Amino acid sequence: MNKLHHVPKKRLLTSALMMALAGPAFAQSADPLQATSTAETDATTLDTVTVTGIRASLSQSMNLKRDSQGVVDGIVAEDIGKFPDTNLAESLQRISGVSIDRVNGEGSKVTVRGIGPDFNLVLLNGRQMPASTIMDAGPSNSRAFDFANLASESISEVDVYKTSRASIPTGGIGATIDIRTARPLDTPGMRANIGVKGVWDTSDDNLPNSLQGEDVTPEVSGIFSNTYADGKFGVALSGSYQERDYGFSQVSVGNGWKTFRGDENNWGAIPQPGAPGSENITNRPDPDDVYSVPQNLNYNINGVQRQRTNGLLTLQFAPTDTLTATLDYAYSENKIQTQRNEMSVWFNFGPSVSSWTDGPVAGPNLYSEIIDAANSDAAYGGGQNATKTEGKSLAFNLEWRPSDNLNLYFDYHNSSSETGADSPLGSSGVLGTAGFFRGTTSVDFSGDLPLLNMGLPAGTTAIDASKMMVSGSSFRNSYMKSEVEQSQFGGDLYFEGGSKLDFGVGYTEVNNRSAYSNVQLDTWGGATNPGDYPDEVWQLDHMGQYFDQFSGHNDPFFTDSFFIWDFDTVRQLAEDAWVRAGNDAADYRASSEFTTDRRVTEKSKSAFAQWSNTWDWSMPFSAAVGVRYEKTSVSAEALVPTATAISWGSANELNLVLSDPQFSHLSGEYSYILPSVDLALDVTDTVKLRGSYSETIGRPGWGDIQGGQTLDSIVRVDGGTGSLGNPQLEPLLSHNFDLSLEWYYGESSYISAGFFRKNIDNYIGTTQVIDVGGSDGATPFNLHTPVGGAYWNEALASGCGTTDNVCIRNYIFDNHNGDPGVTQTGTDDTGARTGTIVGQPGDPLADFRISTPANQKSASLDGWEFNLQHVFGQSGFGFAANYTIVDSGLTYDNRIIGQQFALEGLSDSANFVGFYDKGPWQIRAAYNWRDEFLSGRFDGGGPNPNYTEPYGQLDMNVSYTFNERLTLSVEGINITDETQRIHGRNKNQVLYATQTGARYMLGLRYKF
Repeated sequence: MNKLHHVPKKRLLTSALMMALAGPAFAQSADPLQATSTAETDATTLDTVTVTGIRASLSQSMNLKRDSQGVVDGIVAEDIGKFPDTNLAESLQRISGVSIDRVNGEGSKVTVRGIGPDFNLVLLNGRQMPASTIMDAGPSNSRAFDFANLASESISEVDVYKTSRASIPTGGIGATIDIRTARPLDTPGMRANIGVKGVWDTSDDNLPNSLQGEDVTPEVSGIFSNTYADGKFGVALSGSYQERDYGFSQVSVGNGWKTFRGDENNWGAIPQPGAPGSENITNRPDPDDVYSVPQNLNYNINGVQRQRTNGLLTLQFAPTDTLTATLDYAYSENKIQTQRNEMSVWFNFGPSVSSWTDGPVAGPNLYSEIIDAANSDAAYGGGQNATKTEGKSLAFNLEWRPSDNLNLYFDYHNSSSETGADSPLGSSGVLGTAGFFRGTTSVDFSGDLPLLNMGLPAGTTAIDASKMMVSGSSFRNSYMKSEVEQSQFGGDLYFEGGSKLDFGVGYTEVNNRSAYSNVQLDTWGGATNPGDYPDEVWQLDHMGQYFDQFSGHNDPFFTDSFFIWDFDTVRQLAEDAWVRAGNDAADYRASSEFTTDRRVTEKSKSAFAQWSNTWDWSMPFSAAVGVRYEKTSVSAEALVPTATAISWGSANELNLVLSDPQFSHLSGEYSYILPSVDLALDVTDTVKLRGSYSETIGRPGWGDIQGGQTLDSIVRVDGGTGSLGNPQLEPLLSHNFDLSLEWYYGESSYISAGFFRKNIDNYIGTTQVIDVGGSDGATPFNLHTPVGGAYWNEALASGCGTTDNVCIRNYIFDNHNGDPGVTQTGTDDTGARTGTIVGQPGDPLADFRISTPANQKSASLDGWEFNLQHVFGQSGFGFAANYTIVDSGLTYDNRIIGQQFALEGLSDSANFVGFYDKGPWQIRAAYNWRDEFLSGRFDGGGPNPNYTEPYGQLDMNVSYTFNERLTLSVEGINITDETQRIHGRNKNQVLYATQTGARYMLGLRYKF
């Protein structure tokens, strides 16, 4: 969205000279989001803009902050096609108050001032951008833009608007982030360069050969800009292609932790004093303490290949001095393939031995489940994912200045982002493989890396390939598409005396669709037989070597032997055996027919007006006062499968029986009037004081407003889980206060301090309704479970223990095979009966924990931002540092079990960038740190906190310019090989611990 601003002729001439002297860095056309100076530029500043390189970029970023209306920070490209970092998110984290979420060692999404990615609006040239993502299990519910999809070479500037104004589209509570691309008419003449890089990702080296990609992968980028017909017509074309082969190793308790009070006596709890097994507990949690036990433990190694393509074409035509037309087309494609091997164990909460930390929130030092005889499953599963994200944007902008005092603009764009499967097997395929030779299983949770110890059958010294087979499988076809169609019309009107009125109207329609199908075999006791797989298929390996950045990876206690195998080979063997047994080959492939299909249409109408003026008093003072009206309607349709029964298919898992899906329809509507005020006082020529107030809204995530109740296909003995959307949710409403003081004490040098506060209403939390067998009307579909039913109770009366699920199943099959709901299919190697037991009328109704979003509470957060940028004269040395403190009283209480409301993403953060820029050398070292923060309030086991532990990363860049055209560069990302870790209520309750690695790039850039 671009428009012309009326400015005095002297200022236009000065600006043109500055642009010419600035060299190849692209300036941006003025528009409602662009920062505007509150004072005329003085010609004496011309000698400062001849600086190039890192210092020039920092100087322009400083001037952007100084001249802006409200609090705006930004990053400006050092040169055409040369953004400071290879990833935009990595660049943004250098800005005070901006933290990033990393995925596999690369910046992905941003948190600003403690506000998470879903509530930060990302624009491309002032236009709202769609976002689509597929997670491991299905489409993402997030609105957050994934910066990993966008190459940085085409970007000339990124502006972060921390305070709102009436002209800014709604949706950003933390910030509105505007990504600016090159405009050919802004820099007349021909400008072009091409760059090539070789990328060595060390994380790929720390993988088995079967998962590794290429040692060095290529990056190629180029940009061309030229003007014709005496500057009336311009073309800018840029493109990039990148391949990256990398890997990561991760250990997780992905299915979460079961949390108890010390005096509880429920399924999964440790025995109470005096009960059998209580003598096996060391440092027992006190009755009022809270403790948690793990549901599972999983180690996985992952090889990833990514191919990313970006292209951007801009055409501009200015037939007169008062009319400019701009046409933009942007394209992006991001293809990712992942292959994974695993080693995992499940805990059935049988007799155990355990040792605990001190309370009041206790974590396990050691948790051991007694399994004798050694006939439980040692699982060595694997997966294969392949997805493609494709983005397209076509936009048209018309700027017209009918008079010296009036500017008008019209802007339209149609953009889409589509993510889906990129393989005939779907977006995600999982094979469970296992050998039933696991005995007593212990885990040492006292270190950063949990250590597994697994007993084997008597006389056995190693895991046995001859007993391996495919157990269960899941093939998922996931899809997500988001489309944005947006029209904006507005302008500005200048009055006598220098005041100005900005005005505009807009219409935005966003269509979001997320869908998936899942073909799953819940044959966890064994889908086929060990004889169906040659022993050589299973290759012995040792997991510890893939976690060498964690202490304890080579501990003798660690039973790290596992089998690695090729996914395509084993899948085909399993399919062949399945077909030989008279089954359908389609059970081992994804389905193209979606069984869950959710669609949301969001239509918004807006109008705004903003008046601004500057008074040249003894201390120049400027003010901007505006108001924005926003009205939004939401329509949601959902096609979801209907559950008809519960089938008990293995000792600790029950599965839903599903029938044909059905559509449901829900709707909602809301409207808001959003005021904003920005004030600025030039205390001296170098000191500026700012104050701002604004009200902003953040729209709920797609998953929150999508209709349709779904139940998770796997049900545990103690019940199941599900989710339900709510299209009637109100958006978050934030009342924002900002106060800052800035001192620009030298060329390219300044210091600033700012305070901010956000009072947020309608904060969206997840309510988890636990049904009680239908007494509250919440039982989905009235599903009967065999747990606690007639057959179950008969087995207990025969002498089976309440937690001995194998005994209970064997009794039912031995005594009721062929009775209603009971079908025995065979006997496994351990003698346990296999088959299904389906809940019957008269059996208890199953309990389900249904998660649904709700506008729950109001919250407030406040913080401080400190910035210092200093250049040491003409020495070439300088640095930029910032520190952000964010605080809120609404924190998670680890001592409370159950649902809680707490602000996620709050953390202090700091950055330090040191540089040398003189002559042919440019050297930059950047360290980014983020303190621990609450990243989630639910894990795989229910309401439990997720704390991302403190993380710091060091990156470096060295470049040498041979001449005005050729530059050689060397870059290093995460050069100290940092690891990441997420834990629950206690640090010993690991949720995820991830090892990636350093990444190095060697590149050449040639400027024409």
